Amino acid sequence: MKDPVITTQSQAKRRRIAPFVLGAACLTLAGSIAFTFSGARADESMADTPPSQLRRLTELQYRTAIADAFGPDIKVVGRFSPDLRIDGLQAVGASAVSVTPAGLEQYEDIARAIATQVTDKDHRDRLIGCAPSATDAKGAACARDFIQKVGLKLYRRPVSSAELQQRVAATLDSAARLNDFHAGLAATLAGMLTSPDFLFRIDWPDRSGRGIDAWSAASRLSYLLWNAAPDAALLAAAADGSLNTPAGRAREVERMMASPRFADGVRAFFTDYLRLDGMDDLSKDALIYPAFNSSVASAMREQTLRTITWLLVDKKGDYRDLFTTNAIAMNRTLGPIYDIPVSKTDWYIHQYPQGDPRTGLLTHASILAQHSHPGRTSPTLRGVALTEIFLCEKIPAPPANVNFAVVQDVNNPTLKTTRLRLQAHLDDEECASCHKRSDPMGLGLEQFDGAGQFRTLEHDVTIDVTGSFEAKPFNGAAAMGKLFHDSEQVSACLVQSAWRYAHGRNPVATDAADIARLTKGFAGEGHRFSALMRSIALDPGLIALPRTIRADAPRAKKQGVSG
Repeated sequence: MKDPVITTQSQAKRRRIAPFVLGAACLTLAGSIAFTFSGARADESMADTPPSQLRRLTELQYRTAIADAFGPDIKVVGRFSPDLRIDGLQAVGASAVSVTPAGLEQYEDIARAIATQVTDKDHRDRLIGCAPSATDAKGAACARDFIQKVGLKLYRRPVSSAELQQRVAATLDSAARLNDFHAGLAATLAGMLTSPDFLFRIDWPDRSGRGIDAWSAASRLSYLLWNAAPDAALLAAAADGSLNTPAGRAREVERMMASPRFADGVRAFFTDYLRLDGMDDLSKDALIYPAFNSSVASAMREQTLRTITWLLVDKKGDYRDLFTTNAIAMNRTLGPIYDIPVSKTDWYIHQYPQGDPRTGLLTHASILAQHSHPGRTSPTLRGVALTEIFLCEKIPAPPANVNFAVVQDVNNPTLKTTRLRLQAHLDDEECASCHKRSDPMGLGLEQFDGAGQFRTLEHDVTIDVTGSFEAKPFNGAAAMGKLFHDSEQVSACLVQSAWRYAHGRNPVATDAADIARLTKGFAGEGHRFSALMRSIALDPGLIALPRTIRADAPRAKKQGVSG
């Protein structure tokens, strides 16, 4: 039998999920047959109804799911397939990625290693709780209890009776052939960990055909607010039906937002929104930026996330203040980058004086270093990033035949500054239209080099940091940050991005009214990010099916010939 290829959408722009085709696809694990996807549902009477959306777990979501199910001492070791970013968000790309045969092999290797740990002598007493022999009649009950318990956590819904019967039978068959009950159970667990029911967040329609079922709704809420699978309380609310009521959903949302795990959800959103995963592989020319290394890059990412959670979660501050705050998380690793003597070993909140050039999110080294070249700054890369991330506007890629020689000639004796070299580049009319949109913002950040360090001179020439944003002039990054703070488009872009993050897709025309209402409510709540997340979580649209696939959606009339 050929290995199955687990597929979601082949075309990113299409959001309607075709009937899932894996059916009885299976693979051999440790000598047993482990069904990767049975099409099973908690509501078995609707087993033939296809899912409305599938989203592949990110690496972090996978690791968190394993820790939640089995504890932090179970190690997840192996390579993961890269996540896909669509229109700036991996949360949208998750609805369009597939698992290739090579990717499935990676998942299999990881799954086997996890299953071996869970069932070994050091963990089986705590995680399994029973230890029958390979031929013991009690083996079926032991396997059944384990599969039901673990399946609820991994699949984020109850295991169906058909699934349970199949997996118990597979466990006993493997146990008999291997003469080891725990080896048989390990094979079954490895199969569960390579099932699309675990690897993908699957949204199932409810009986009305207008929304998703309670188990799918629980997952949507938990991944939005915690970036993790539903906990026992949320699953219980799905089971008893209370999550289907507005009051029950509101009660769960408030509980989850009061949890320390809400900060994890905020971190996950801003990691995606600000593309901070790009720091993982960021490299710089060591001769030009000797203070930069992989540890510094990791600290830069953490710095931004800690600053955000401190202001938006701990202080419940105004989102717009991220662009104007003088506060920034700091530690000893980042001291040389920021030219700050740091004696503390732990993270702390550093306060810059009023009027300091290092003001607001736009001057974070994570933003500045990531959107630069390995050996020099790039006002264009920085400007494009600001435009796409904070304004939700797409700037097209440059033509393949563009000549960048002038811009790249950093030793030009006449054009000593980046601004002058860019201006010469703009003499090419084909380049000018896009650069005029992005470069004025990027040039405002030129007092920070390619590693995010402050400077005032470039080749002994004073750096000009004037620019414009929304047709308003500014002088320097701090002044530009104030314009970002006051921009309605910047706030509206955050709302749109948060909506896309929650729904895992791009909006269509029928979503415009919902997003406009959320944007107005965000402003009315003082631009509190927690208020925005609450509004999205409680919005009926979060658990409704897109109009294009609802049971009550208009259908095209069949063409016929009269006569």
